[in-house]
Amino acid sequence: MNKILLNQGWRLDYEGETLNTQIPFSLYYDLLNHKRINDPFYRDNANLLTSLSEKDYTYRNDFAFIEEIDEKKQYFLHFDRVDTISNVYLNDIHVGYTDNMFYTFEFPVNRALKNGTNHLRVEFESPIHYMNEQIEKNGRIPCNTDTLDGFPYLRKSSCMSGWDWAPRLPDMGIYKEASIVVVEKGRLSNVHIRQQHMDGRVTLNLFTEHEINGAMTGDVDKIETIVRITDPEGRLNIYENNPDNIEIENPRLWWPNGLGDQPLYQVEVEFYIGGELQDVYSTRIGLRTMTMAVEKDEWGESFAHEVNGVKVFAMGADYIPEDCLVPRVNRETTKKLLTQCIRANYNAVRVWGGGYYPDDYFFDLCDEMGLIIWQDGMFCCSTYLLTPEFEENITKELVQNVRRLRHHACLGLWSGNNELEELILAGEYGSFEETVSLRADYIKIFEYFIPKIIKREDPDTFYWPSSPSSGGGYDFPNDPDRGDAHYWAVWHGFKPFTEYRKQMFRYASEFGFEAMPAYKTIESFTGEEDRNLFSYVMERHQRSNMGYAKMMNYMAQTFLYPTDLKTLVYASQLMQGEAMKYGVEHWRRHRGRCMGAIVWQLNDCWPVTSWSSIDYFGRWKALHYYEKRFFAPIMISCEEEGQLSQNPNINTRPYPLEKSFRLNVANETMNEQLVKVRYSLRNTKSEIIGKEMIVERKVSAMSTIWLDKVDCSEASLYEDHVHFACEQDGVVISEGTAIFTMPKFYRYEQPELSWRMDGADIIITAEAYAKSVEILNENEDLVLTDNYFDMEAGEKRVSIISGSLKGLRLRSVYDIR
Repeated sequence: MNKILLNQGWRLDYEGETLNTQIPFSLYYDLLNHKRINDPFYRDNANLLTSLSEKDYTYRNDFAFIEEIDEKKQYFLHFDRVDTISNVYLNDIHVGYTDNMFYTFEFPVNRALKNGTNHLRVEFESPIHYMNEQIEKNGRIPCNTDTLDGFPYLRKSSCMSGWDWAPRLPDMGIYKEASIVVVEKGRLSNVHIRQQHMDGRVTLNLFTEHEINGAMTGDVDKIETIVRITDPEGRLNIYENNPDNIEIENPRLWWPNGLGDQPLYQVEVEFYIGGELQDVYSTRIGLRTMTMAVEKDEWGESFAHEVNGVKVFAMGADYIPEDCLVPRVNRETTKKLLTQCIRANYNAVRVWGGGYYPDDYFFDLCDEMGLIIWQDGMFCCSTYLLTPEFEENITKELVQNVRRLRHHACLGLWSGNNELEELILAGEYGSFEETVSLRADYIKIFEYFIPKIIKREDPDTFYWPSSPSSGGGYDFPNDPDRGDAHYWAVWHGFKPFTEYRKQMFRYASEFGFEAMPAYKTIESFTGEEDRNLFSYVMERHQRSNMGYAKMMNYMAQTFLYPTDLKTLVYASQLMQGEAMKYGVEHWRRHRGRCMGAIVWQLNDCWPVTSWSSIDYFGRWKALHYYEKRFFAPIMISCEEEGQLSQNPNINTRPYPLEKSFRLNVANETMNEQLVKVRYSLRNTKSEIIGKEMIVERKVSAMSTIWLDKVDCSEASLYEDHVHFACEQDGVVISEGTAIFTMPKFYRYEQPELSWRMDGADIIITAEAYAKSVEILNENEDLVLTDNYFDMEAGEKRVSIISGSLKGLRLRSVYDIR
């Protein structure tokens, strides 16, 4: 099989002009690059530019095909990802139609292709026009109110139509390779490699299907596959004569991040007809078993990733599209983002169902890094009308993507959709009681059609009908005792952070708290006159309904009023980190009952106030440093009991208050850990009250232990705090502090923060207890081994991962005023 790439030499027809481009390209991306539009991310430009997608556009490519057309060969025009509705013409002959952003299109072009110069034309239809046309034809489908109406009718990234963190920029373009594929005698159409693990041995079961060129004569019975496997050490083994079963010698198992290595085996399947090589299928696999442990237990029913027989506590975040302008996303941008996940101790990532199925390189990187992938189907926050055409479309979509991704070691499970079951049951987006057929269509799609496809194409990977779900059938999808849960009472429900400690989910797959991006990021989309929280432009970059009102509600409960925007950014990020810390530490303390904490969300697709831990420009919010600490393989945490009332005179009541704490050490490693725990009660100057306690404990692999409850009834509510640390071999591996009141009531001393360099490290000095110490450089892009940390009087050393020291500055909660 031969392939001629058509990625270069494309042109966009735009208002009488010809604009040159190349794959990957899109309308907004090209118009911005050619300076025909202003930056969609600046001020309120996104709102003004949505109307561009109400028109149709044509892209052209003239390419040379230098071979003589051979009637015995098959020629195909191949598109890996076209977004979305288009008619395709080759030499003015209509050769195909595209209507799905999520899969590959291939059109036979024997009758249209010619020797010499060929003229390729792709006419894109307005996605807005298409959606409106479908609404007029079939009626409005209840869906997310943040979006353009009609998005469920179009197999296109849902969030391109807007979301509570995304603008309405429904783009169109070609994002991956275009090519002419030449098939001589035949080619592989399906390769499936399954694994059998038994008694330390691993056997690969190989299944292949092929297509034979109908014009070919002879040699049809002389078909052979040869398999070449290169092991992680680079040793090659060759298996000839159509092997069905291959035993791997001395197999090395693949493990998630933190539990072991990620050895990968390169597998190449060569397809021969009549002794001539026709096609090669190449992939990498990791040897492992991976499923979800769903078993009855004392709390209900477990829901946990099980890798190689070991139940793993999932720690990570939800991944959304990396950019509204898809051509900006590539292997390097994705690698940079996923590297930050590893730096924050993730072992899992959930791919959210309102974006698109990630590229192969995303999964390659996750294989290499050890990130378990929860893969949603691309169905989100809506209902879907099941017609024969829709069923055929999504069947192709699922088959292609399951076949493309099923061999990846990182693939943890397939989930049908994001929030459909829960929201349909709740009637969230309309009167679902009157749309019985749509409710029935949901069951048919996600509990009949898609499971059948998964069972046929990837029977070794676990399927889950929705997120959240207790297993399907509209049976209490957010049941805390079964399946996975999305919890939004904190934030959307205005509940305090402490509410997390009342929840005992089996697997929290979505929960979050908004924070503003870095101030430098805010500068990128605002003019100086816009830099007020409630300005028109700031509101346009806050897509969540009442988002700033919710933020300020929590601000009033937590901190003194920030008197400038920079301080407000800092305070908002601390609230986000503290909120997630309350939840994740609590669930890790109850490992076994809860087995997953996936934070909403990892990243942004444009500069915006959102739930992300890393903003659009890759700047870490405080949350990402908090995640690094509360996802640490060995983590100490504190469950304090104190008075969180807003009444500063609470100590005048005639009855004593309980002030106490319990420490917990979580061990998410495969080995027993011997740890030394230090804890003490201290005052604002970091002076120890009484004495520091030191205890040694053994923590079994993949478990947690509680220390005895400590009474602090004599402590000052507003001037004392607890410091705790976990050590191994004299090195602190996890530590923190806890106060018994709200931060705004604690009477911090001025810590007189300062810094100096010691080789490649920054030494921070404090003269008193300092909470949430922030280290920023001028560009606010400094990445450190630790930041936004609590410290006692004395010194703390942090190392620089990236970024300049220019304009380095420090602050702590003391400065929020």
